[in-house]
Amino acid sequence: MRIVIDTNVIASALFFGGKPGKLIELLINKKLYSYVTREILEEYEETIAYLQNKYSGKNISVPLSHIISACKMTEERTKVRICRDPDDDKFISCAIDAECLYIVSGDKDLLEIEMYKDVKILTVSNFLENVYKECEF
Repeated sequence: MRIVIDTNVIASALFFGGKPGKLIELLINKKLYSYVTREILEEYEETIAYLQNKYSGKNISVPLSHIISACKMTEERTKVRICRDPDDDKFISCAIDAECLYIVSGDKDLLEIEMYKDVKILTVSNFLENVYKECEF
């Protein structure tokens, strides 16, 4: 299964675990494939570095490098302009370029779109409960 994971899901998984942590566990165990572009990787790295600095006493559950190495790189070819927040367009563009069926996000601006072309935008809970339901946690 091919997906794109939004930065807020990565951050939640690393700092809080829960359902985002379960999603990352699926990724690391190669039960699904998450695609990224250079721009998305940069956002992951910058955001996690910022949060680690801000919450220096908080341990992360898994190194970001493990997540990044589990992701598959795709070239940036498509440039959509649909999101209210232009920073979110890169996730939709990546999903189209990598032929992903889903974007997993907690971002309200992305979630309001619900679907763009053949790409569904879902919360972690909706993805795990309705799409990846055959997996046991």
